[in-house]
Amino acid sequence: MKNYNLFLKEIAEKEGITLFGVCKIEELKDLFHQEIKENLSSLSYAISVGYKLSSGVLATIKDAPSLLYKHHYKSINWLLDQAVEKIASAIQNEGRIAVAIPASQIVDWEKQTGHLSHILIGQKCGMGWIGRSGTLVNSKYGAQVRYATVLTDMQLEIDSPSDGNCGDCRKCIEACPAGAISEKGYDKKKCMEKIKEFTRIKGIGVGICGICIKACVPG
Repeated sequence: MKNYNLFLKEIAEKEGITLFGVCKIEELKDLFHQEIKENLSSLSYAISVGYKLSSGVLATIKDAPSLLYKHHYKSINWLLDQAVEKIASAIQNEGRIAVAIPASQIVDWEKQTGHLSHILIGQKCGMGWIGRSGTLVNSKYGAQVRYATVLTDMQLEIDSPSDGNCGDCRKCIEACPAGAISEKGYDKKKCMEKIKEFTRIKGIGVGICGICIKACVPG
């Protein structure tokens, strides 16, 4: 019998994917965008894939996002989108249903949310824990990974959710220029206000920061 987890993971790795995990999503469906809830209710599995960001590019971020980071961010999103499309296509070729969810597509501009939370999916797939900054923190790569998701009805072996935590680390709190991260957690409003400020930097023009991402390195 074909090992579909291994089959799909090999496809992902050929696309440069760093992390791969699977989970069931029944308990998360209420959090999905209406477009998914109304049309894709039969899909009960999620595949989470993660692409490690370049440490060299992150080093160019100081007190604001750099032009290199902007390009890298967009390139990684594109690479992730290509990877999940190829995974979804492979599943479809096996006679099952699969839908690739883009790495970074805003569908609710007021709430600044996508079709689903790649972070919540990733946590349930064992990729890491949700840190103080609201990002997904991997035990090896910290928050320096971007994610995308495939939803499917293909039965796959699931991974265990991550149960790690940030411990005594306060790097993101110290680094955040907006004061949006504290012991109490993540203040999205403060974060988005600072990101809007960054969009006005010449050559940036998109909603990125990267400062807490750069700071979040395990150990």
